[in-house]
Amino acid sequence: MSRRLAITALLGLIVAGCSIPQWMPLIGEKPSSTEPAKPATPAPMRLAATGRPPAPADESVTDRVLAVVNNDAITLSELQEAIAVYQYENRERAQAAASDELVQQFLTRMIDNRLQIQEAEREKIVIEEAEVDEELAERIKKMNMKDRHEFETLVKAQGLSMDTIKKRIRDELRRNRIIGRKVRLRVSVTEAEVTHYLEANRPKLETGLSYHARHILVLPEEGAADAAWENARIRAELLRTQLQQGADFAELARQNSRDASARDGGDLGTLKRGELAQDIEAQILGLGPGEVSQPFRSALGYHIFRLETKDSLEGEGLVRVKGQIREILFREKFETRLDTWLKEIKQRAIIDVRLDGQL
Repeated sequence: MSRRLAITALLGLIVAGCSIPQWMPLIGEKPSSTEPAKPATPAPMRLAATGRPPAPADESVTDRVLAVVNNDAITLSELQEAIAVYQYENRERAQAAASDELVQQFLTRMIDNRLQIQEAEREKIVIEEAEVDEELAERIKKMNMKDRHEFETLVKAQGLSMDTIKKRIRDELRRNRIIGRKVRLRVSVTEAEVTHYLEANRPKLETGLSYHARHILVLPEEGAADAAWENARIRAELLRTQLQQGADFAELARQNSRDASARDGGDLGTLKRGELAQDIEAQILGLGPGEVSQPFRSALGYHIFRLETKDSLEGEGLVRVKGQIREILFREKFETRLDTWLKEIKQRAIIDVRLDGQL
């Protein structure tokens, strides 16, 4: 990427709220041409319920117009800027061509953003100059620039003005404000909904919980099978008695365990549910924190476990999981409400898309 493109993209980052978000698929740029772009053949216009024709684009605009949203034009350079910002953010190299579908996704999102800004204007949402300055200062800080003067110098070097930058930030703040008013404030999640989700997804939620345990493995010695196993059981019982009397688990593990974890004092580390064999895990998770298990026989020998800690859907763990569930349900409702609202404002808008699929 050339220095000029990098700087342009960097400037774009500070006003990225008015362009394409990072989840949008990548669209490659086509090489720029010194020849003026030929006007595209307009697509059939779609009229709003009012039956009024779309307002013509400003005659002073020499850039190619890709869409007219009510009386507001979206130009080719704006789309290319959004693409450049996306590529810069994702460190992607420009592709040789872009599919019509991907180009349309970018343009659709820009139309949606423009409609939201227009709705904010209709609602007479005003952003004070102090709010713009505060947001600008925060973004300059994130760009690791020395001060505002350094940023203004960079802006002027690209032939832009601070008024242009401020307008874009103001538009973004207005868009966020109208979304808050029309969408966010109209979304709520009840405790009953959280509980219902919890019960319906409890097995899946518990799978993601973790626990921490220690382990001692007592192996049967060589000899008569029954006698060897009985001897191993007795030794395991004696070790458990010592642990109940206050012996240090880590020290006993180092001295007596034949498991690979012995050198670490029997520490199995933090495990996710499902990592160990089901019968072994059941023995561990059946314990309370600090509790030592009865000797448990497996095909290897006798095991003694001590549970250090475990996450559970109780107490603080339950509060944390419920908070996560609330966020999931809120996001789902928010996206549904946002989609419904966008459809509503599109139905009463006049949108003339002039994109012919070729950039």
